[in-house]
Amino acid sequence: MNFELEKAWQELIQSFKLDYDETPQVDAVLFVIGLQELNMPFERLTKDQKLDVIHIGLCAVFTPLGYYEPIGRDQDGWIHFKSTKKFPKLTSKEQEEVIKEAVIDYYK
Repeated sequence: MNFELEKAWQELIQSFKLDYDETPQVDAVLFVIGLQELNMPFERLTKDQKLDVIHIGLCAVFTPLGYYEPIGRDQDGWIHFKSTKKFPKLTSKEQEEVIKEAVIDYYK
């Protein structure tokens, strides 16, 4: 376990807990990032739209690392990205750590 990463993650999560009573999971944090990137208030979204918002959050945190590049917005204001390089093969635990690191860097 990467203790420095977990400490930084818990510090970030504490700032979310001030706004919400529950400790958010990684996908919930990506959802918030996606909403921020879209400049979209939380509203009633379909399940597919929620997944799209999470995907936008994921693309946004990986853009500075060179994995994605924004290519514009559609007529509804949704951001579209293109993949610019492939991710290495990672275990699910490694994937979660990479995502957490990217999220922490996003909020710096």
